[in-house]
Amino acid sequence: MPRAFITGITGQDGQHLAEFLHSKGYEVFGMLKGQNNPRALQLREEFPYIELVHGDLADLSSLVNALELAQPDEVYNLGAISFVAISFGQAELTSNITGLGVLRMLEAIRMVGGTQNNKIRFYQASSSEMYGQVREIPQTELTPFHPRSPYGCAKVFGHCITVNYRESYGMYACSGILFNHEGPRRGLEFVTRKISNTAARIKLGVEKELVMGNLDAKRDWGYAGDYVRAMWMMLQQPEPDDYVVATGETHSIEEFLTLAFEEVGLDDWHNYVRQDPRFFRPAEVDLLIGDPTKTRDKLGWIPEVDFPSLVKMMVKNDMEIETARLRK
Repeated sequence: MPRAFITGITGQDGQHLAEFLHSKGYEVFGMLKGQNNPRALQLREEFPYIELVHGDLADLSSLVNALELAQPDEVYNLGAISFVAISFGQAELTSNITGLGVLRMLEAIRMVGGTQNNKIRFYQASSSEMYGQVREIPQTELTPFHPRSPYGCAKVFGHCITVNYRESYGMYACSGILFNHEGPRRGLEFVTRKISNTAARIKLGVEKELVMGNLDAKRDWGYAGDYVRAMWMMLQQPEPDDYVVATGETHSIEEFLTLAFEEVGLDDWHNYVRQDPRFFRPAEVDLLIGDPTKTRDKLGWIPEVDFPSLVKMMVKNDMEIETARLRK
């Protein structure tokens, strides 16, 4: 039975990946930070097959101990300070966890697996935010980076140090440059889930308005459940490499608003949405659209959920959640 070790197990991607790997017959270990973590009980109830292991991306020795306990064949580093807006106010913390945390994990793998014939395969969760002020459209694996946030800068370091360890030590280390991927498990602080959840609450009379920042930004949005398949497929290849994971389509936040409010039966979202300068980023990323040609051709990966279906899935889920709350 293959063994997988996942950081960021409490997040959207970690949960989807754990489900997917379990369906593939893996023994799944998830890293959890701190004692009495409030998410531990929820994970044990929803995912009883995950063995939780304590560790912290800010502490190398804890990572070594966690890997020695799990003895994984594959490590998926999904843990990060992942909310871009927060990274502006917590730049040092973001750099330490999202950036240097990758270095610590790579070092821990070297220490546990040895420098020669290391059998542990490593996946790094890189991000389309690394492109930032884009140099070309669409973005490929070779497009230069120009990050526009501390989060993007930290992800660039994590990406580059992964490449460096692969080239310097012969480690099997891949980076997946994932464009925006969403779903019902997305945190409420992220714009897509904020829209789907608030649209549901407005429909049910719980909220009166949705307060937003920039509505013109365009993103390449896909479904998280599709994207974790690509992570796994990368680590099954004969040689490690880096891959853009995207749909190849771009949609504006206005398009997301339109579909979400139509889904709950509110035809004109303009009647419910107010913009507030507080929600604008100091430096905005205006347009992201990925070129998944390499991922499609080398891995055979194709996304199954399109943009309208993604929005519908998220709104339906939030309507069910909020309706259940009202009934209590």
